[in-house]
Amino acid sequence: MIRFFENYSLRKHTTFGIEAKAKFFFEFTESSDLIEMIQANASFQEVNKLIIGGGSNYLFTQDFDGIVLHPNIPGIRILQDDGRYVSVEAGAGVVWDDFVDYCVNEGLGGVENLSLIPGCVGAAPVQNIGAYGVEAKDVIERVNVVDLKTAERYSMHHTECKFGYRNSIFKHELKDKVIVSSVEFRLERQNTVNLAYGRLKDEVSKYGDPTIKNVRKAVVAIRESKLPDPLEMGNAGSFFMNPVVEESHVNDLLQNYPDMPYYDVDGVRKKLAAGWLIEQCGFKGCRKGDAGVHQDQALVLVNYGKAGGQEILDLSEEIRTAVDKKFGVILQREVIVV
Repeated sequence: MIRFFENYSLRKHTTFGIEAKAKFFFEFTESSDLIEMIQANASFQEVNKLIIGGGSNYLFTQDFDGIVLHPNIPGIRILQDDGRYVSVEAGAGVVWDDFVDYCVNEGLGGVENLSLIPGCVGAAPVQNIGAYGVEAKDVIERVNVVDLKTAERYSMHHTECKFGYRNSIFKHELKDKVIVSSVEFRLERQNTVNLAYGRLKDEVSKYGDPTIKNVRKAVVAIRESKLPDPLEMGNAGSFFMNPVVEESHVNDLLQNYPDMPYYDVDGVRKKLAAGWLIEQCGFKGCRKGDAGVHQDQALVLVNYGKAGGQEILDLSEEIRTAVDKKFGVILQREVIVV
């Protein structure tokens, strides 16, 4: 099935709930629909392109003069099962948390720590989504894509995806050149749960044994307790990435901020908590018009109702400047600004 519109409102396709229009909007439920459209329209190569799944990682500051591609491809299926390891394919349009719920109910471990992350499956490899000590790269086996120039379908092994912290080849070399149609995951029936991150172990203990179902319950409870529901308050989850800095810089900061949280990355670099840095600069709960910083989680910028994208962007730049001035750390946006 396909849907094609002109001058199409993107408000319901972004979790910030900001009004912006796309000159063209093309939604498809089969990769063959996209291939047919590319082949039948010579002008397709000449227009600007933007790929939107659940829209949980975009901030629009203006209308988009081009075509928005919305891969609403459904379906979850088991490709291979040897009794321990299971290969599962999910369409790009599957809601990410629905996929996690399916896996947990099927007894397939590996994605339970990623519960309640907003967005769709197609964005998981692009952003290399992560939470509570687990990243998408840990479980992705292959990414199936369509080349937007040649209309060819091909599959990429996870080693070709150049995964990094909230990063991948799809955000750089292949940005707007391919579109993810489905993702294949390698999950495990005898999974050892990961409870190493933060307060997760204590939260899981409230539900009983450390099973994948109880890990999911705990992660959902933690996220719901500190993150606003985009349906009630526009937001894109974490607005900034947690910065990775040299160990020497961390040691310098600890002289003045001995309680500063940090995590080891590779023995040489450390990861700082962006939310903590922002909070120390006095922005937690800050509100300017209808743009603000959430009162319970300083990493989340919110739209209280009628904020424009530029207002939220301006607030984010004010935060970046303050953090740089106080800590000598430049925050990088996780959200993509259009």
